[in-house]
Amino acid sequence: MNPNQKNRPQSATQAAAGTPRPKSARRRSRELALQGLYEWLISRADVGVVMAHMREQDEHGRCDSAHLDALLQGCISQVAELDGVIAPHLDRGVAQLSPVEHAVLLIGTYELRHCVEVPYRVAINEAVELAKAFGGTDGHKYVNGVLDKAAAALRPAEVAAQRAARSAPRPS
Repeated sequence: MNPNQKNRPQSATQAAAGTPRPKSARRRSRELALQGLYEWLISRADVGVVMAHMREQDEHGRCDSAHLDALLQGCISQVAELDGVIAPHLDRGVAQLSPVEHAVLLIGTYELRHCVEVPYRVAINEAVELAKAFGGTDGHKYVNGVLDKAAAALRPAEVAAQRAARSAPRPS
């Protein structure tokens, strides 16, 4: 993929034909982080082993490897703290989450907490897309609701400003 094309919007022809946009390097890093977290949640393997498995994946060469490393290492090293952020917004215990939902929520919460350059809506939307692609039928709706509440706790000023902008009257 041409580096200049990664953030371009779809053309009308692509959209009409149903051709998906090329995945960004950040999206690929989130997908690999999801796979690595899934492996870790199931096996509790050493983070170095999980990282090595993700580096062996075909997608690794086209991902943002720094973001992948931050997500994997950060989510695994801070799992208790991240679970503490999401737990109040769950309708069940963290242990009852599917490994995919849990991994997606960890990624989204980590980005909300530590990746302030990523707007909160982008962090939530990316997590929702991961849940749609890899999770259960309505898991994305659950992820959206939990992360929306977590965002209000983690980034109150940004969330309040966004909500105020949406509710402000538009000029005629």
